Formats: sequence, structure tokens, C-alpha cells
Amino acid sequence: MSDTPVTVFLVDDHALFRAGVRTELDSITDEVRVVGEAGSVAEAVAGIARTKPQVVLLDVHMPDGGGAEVLRRVRPELPDVVFLALSVSDAAEDVIAVIRAGARGYVTKTISSKELVRAIVRVADGDAVFSPRLAGFVLDAFADRPGSAPISDPELDLLTPRERDVLRLLARGYAYKEIASELFISVKTVETHVSSVLRKTQLSNRYELSRWASDRRLV
Repeated sequence: MSDTPVTVFLVDDHALFRAGVRTELDSITDEVRVVGEAGSVAEAVAGIARTKPQVVLLDVHMPDGGGAEVLRRVRPELPDVVFLALSVSDAAEDVIAVIRAGARGYVTKTISSKELVRAIVRVADGDAVFSPRLAGFVLDAFADRPGSAPISDPELDLLTPRERDVLRLLARGYAYKEIASELFISVKTVETHVSSVLRKTQLSNRYELSRWASDRRLV
């Protein structure tokens, strides 16, 4: 590793989360330097082209297309930029989709600040980095092993990305207020998403939803 800090661009649709990550990175290390941020696909594409960072920290789900769309539009023009997914989602299909699109690694938002710095430096140096339980999804998918995690599920495909996020946290035992805090949405919005998921899955309560989510390796 050289003495020059790794330049980083943040992509996430939550401004509060971006501000938190930027503050943490700026305060704990001089190994990385945040050079820009964006809250949408269009802003990300323009900002990455302008700043030409070494590493992009990339959210998977955004309202206007998400991380895979950013990768699709940026990589042909800037093949040297490295992408590290940073997401609340640890679902197999999300991990596999963004890695197939060209990301070099995938870590979840439960990662500590120091671990995130190490992950950024490692992908900048050419390593692939994954949160522990996510590496198996990638190995299974790309090795085509028997029993590999499903990439497509017709029932799961009925749910929006935000509904999956809510379902995942609900299945882990989070209260509605905790889900709202984690996802930066209101409790009322959480209730609306849960009602929609119950309707689409034709299930009756959170306990059935938890079992349904567990069967699909969302938890």
C-alpha cells in the first residue's frame, strides 16, 4: 500500500447514511479519502466520471435502478474503477447480481468502520472482499454447485427491493420501530410494506413470513 490515500466515491440514496460513512472514514483514517457522493444512479454516473475515484462504495437498491445499473453504465467507460457493494441486503440474489455486474466485493452495513476501511484498501489493491456468509453465495453461483443458492424465485420476484429489506429485518425479529430506524423510513411506511408483503405472499402473520423468508435464505 502506498502513502497516497485511496480515493472513494459514495453511492447511496440515504443522505444521512452517506454523511455518517463520510464522517467515519474522514475521522478514523488517512488511508482513504472521500472525493464525492451521490444519491441516485444519474448522479453517481456523472460524479464518478468527474472524480474518477479508485473505489466506489455502491448501494445495491436505489429508486432509479440500483447498483447494477451504475455498474452497467460506468464500467465500459472507466474499467479501472473498482466497485465495492455496501448494502443492508445480504440476500443471495442481490449479492450474485451485483457481482455478475462487475463489483469486486460485497459487504453489509453491519460492518465496522475499521473493517470497511480494510475492505476498501483491499479491493483497491486487487483483492475480492465479502462479508463472511456472503462468500458462499458467490462460490455456489459461479461454480454451479448442486444445492447452490437460487438466483431467481418467482414468488420472491413479486416483492420490491424495499419490501425485501423490510421482510428481512422483520424475519430477524426487529420491531417496526427498529426497522424504520434501520431503513430511514417511517413506522407507517413499514406497516404499509408489511401489509403488501402479506398480500403478495398470501400469508397471515409475521411468523409465517419469517419462515417463508428463512426458506429463501433471506435471513
